[in-house]
Amino acid sequence: MDEEYDVIVLGTGLKECILSGLLSVDGLKVLHMDRNDYYGGESTSLNLIQLWKKFRGDDKPPPHLGSSKDYNIDMNPKFIMANGMLVRVLIHTDVTKYLYFKAVDGSFVFNKAKVHKVPSNDMEALKSPLMRIFEKRRARKFFIYVQDYNESDPKTHDGLDLTRVTTKELIAKFGLDDNTVDFIESLCSIIHVKLMN
Repeated sequence: MDEEYDVIVLGTGLKECILSGLLSVDGLKVLHMDRNDYYGGESTSLNLIQLWKKFRGDDKPPPHLGSSKDYNIDMNPKFIMANGMLVRVLIHTDVTKYLYFKAVDGSFVFNKAKVHKVPSNDMEALKSPLMRIFEKRRARKFFIYVQDYNESDPKTHDGLDLTRVTTKELIAKFGLDDNTVDFIESLCSIIHVKLMN
């Protein structure tokens, strides 16, 4: 191990890793260390033994829970916008070879003491318990419009130029109520991620 470094970075959380990556890409000699036996700091993902050690001390997890390596528990949810500045920084520092990106499969809300999947297409909108019958129909029309929209085919635009219309104006066209707008806004980032992949 070398004895001289330009920078010593302590911790392997997201901020520390980005800082270390940027400094090393710029040609500095960086020593990157962590006192934990896992990477990721506060945003780490732990196997079952590591999780048990973190919250229960030296106790061992019960055998009926199965193999420790079958677990990968996130301490903080990790969601990065597909076309955001953070993704560009990660690509620039070349740490993307150590990360796995996956499009979000679904979004869920807790409503009336139950967990419900947020509808993301016309068929899910009709079956969703999150909306009343007339709202389901309006949401279905909205999803069909979004699904069928083709930038190069003006017939699918229904008189709207989505490069000039705000999201608020688009949603107003379909008459969606505030509750539906709330979960559609949460879907916008998921749709964006899927389009970018």
